[in-house]
Amino acid sequence: MFVILKDLLKRDKKFLFGFTVISILVFLAILSAFSPYDPRSWNVVPKDKPPSFQHLLGTNSMGQDIFWNTTHALKNSFILGLTAACISTIIGTLVGLIAGYRGGILDRVLMSINDSFIVLPSLPILVFLSFSLREKMTIFVMGAILSIFSWPWGGKQVRAQVLSLREREFTYTSVFSGMNMWKVVFKEHLPFVIPWVIANFINTILWALGMEITLSVLGLTSLETPTIGTTIHWAMQYQAIFRGIWWWMLTPIILSIIFFVALYMLSVSISEFLDPRTRLQRIKMGG
Repeated sequence: MFVILKDLLKRDKKFLFGFTVISILVFLAILSAFSPYDPRSWNVVPKDKPPSFQHLLGTNSMGQDIFWNTTHALKNSFILGLTAACISTIIGTLVGLIAGYRGGILDRVLMSINDSFIVLPSLPILVFLSFSLREKMTIFVMGAILSIFSWPWGGKQVRAQVLSLREREFTYTSVFSGMNMWKVVFKEHLPFVIPWVIANFINTILWALGMEITLSVLGLTSLETPTIGTTIHWAMQYQAIFRGIWWWMLTPIILSIIFFVALYMLSVSISEFLDPRTRLQRIKMGG
């Protein structure tokens, strides 16, 4: 995994750009630990002040410092995305490894369940669940709910790779040497599918953040918890643009664009790395 990361950082400018931007955003999220203000508190600073040396990104109509509120929003958005991606990746990878290796009836059953989740209309169901569980909707609960609809895609990709791997000579050698199914899939097959797992992990974060923003703008999440989505929600509620408080609305919008572009660059870079034609071209150009 670290070899892949090193290779991508060295040879792919898109990956380097995305990795650098995400690293900066992670640093800003870590800064939330040093915030002088409680992110849930209102009226702690003068309202509606434009950006200045005292308040780098200005203040909003709720009496909050937008810079420090943004660091908390970034932290919570990262936690939500990582929660959804971790749960989704674990379930999808396990299902894909088992279904691809075992085949037969178990494969058909698991893929039937997998395909059933794929065809479910995720947005209406998420709206219903968010509305029903609104009082209990923490960052972790939201992440877990989002993972329900994101794991099947990774499961199908991992299964497709394992179907090919199980026919390789090294798989037969492992079985004949006495290795059981779990050792074969985790020691022999998993290392081969790690790049696909990483790509799906990043795509899940991207999707989870987009869904969180959508649900928050609709007012269907815990609005007391600062995220990129809830920041946009409150700016809309207070009609920030129409009242000339442009910095309140533009900050989360620009931040979300930067976040999405960086994650997209990472995803595209890994997808190109997995493409055999791209690998061959890189070899022809000298490694």
